[in-house]
Amino acid sequence: MTRYLVGRIFQAVLGLVFITTLVFFLVRLTGDPARILMSDFAPLELREELAQRLGLDRPLYEQYLSYMGGLFSLDLGRSFNGQPVIDILLARFPATASLALAAMFVAIVLGLPLGILSAVYRGSAIDIFARTVALFGQSVPAFWLAIMLVLIFAVILRIFPVAYSQGIESYVLPAIAIGWAAVAGIARLVRSSMLDVLDSDYVRMARAKGLPSTVVVVKHAFRSALIPVLTFAGLVLGSFLNGSVVVETVFAWPGLGKLTLDAVNSRDFPVVQGAVIMIAVFFITINLLVDLLYAFLDPRVRYR
Repeated sequence: MTRYLVGRIFQAVLGLVFITTLVFFLVRLTGDPARILMSDFAPLELREELAQRLGLDRPLYEQYLSYMGGLFSLDLGRSFNGQPVIDILLARFPATASLALAAMFVAIVLGLPLGILSAVYRGSAIDIFARTVALFGQSVPAFWLAIMLVLIFAVILRIFPVAYSQGIESYVLPAIAIGWAAVAGIARLVRSSMLDVLDSDYVRMARAKGLPSTVVVVKHAFRSALIPVLTFAGLVLGSFLNGSVVVETVFAWPGLGKLTLDAVNSRDFPVVQGAVIMIAVFFITINLLVDLLYAFLDPRVRYR
């Protein structure tokens, strides 16, 4: 296990270096930030002075080495507005993290029961209903669902607020809008995995021993069927933590997704790079935790 952890951490570091390098050079292909930060009628001398103050007049390799050197001390640089990037990201992170957990709660609470019931009662009305919900969830765009939720529950019925607020009721609509597609994915994956497990020999043996159906389904079948679902849920949680740009825009949610979009539009290179690094750290950490949970869910899984 120790060798496995060391190897995965080494892979994570290499992945972060590759992602950081790729983003560093790609964002500089979007254009000159001085054109946005200053008026089109500004003298050339002022633009050159601004580029010198922001460090954009140096050769590209010097900018890259300086940025990578700062990362080793957890310095993500400063935004072009003068604020430290780490402070900007940490200010937006709580809103994104809380919304991601709310959306994941919606996906698990709705997706797992639908998938289990659909597999146990396959071919029944419950199965048809669950597959219909899954089809609807994967075919409806998130932006359309978000707009419809706002129109019905916020504008017409006035049950929930239209935009972000401090109350817990403001999480309901955006969490459903973000998590609805994950509900469909989890339900379909749980159903498929449960059908494979329910037809296995050890489940038939458990039924032959006279164990109650609830024990067979929950203790024997569901635990083994949860491994592929765990992988999917980890990727979904990582995408939730990234922030949904469309949904955050519809609900005026001050999260990382909207922050990244605004930074791209304003050519704020340090903020874009910092946001992408934070997103990469989320994905790599979640994938590592998912791999470690495999051994807990299935004793047959061992890391050598």
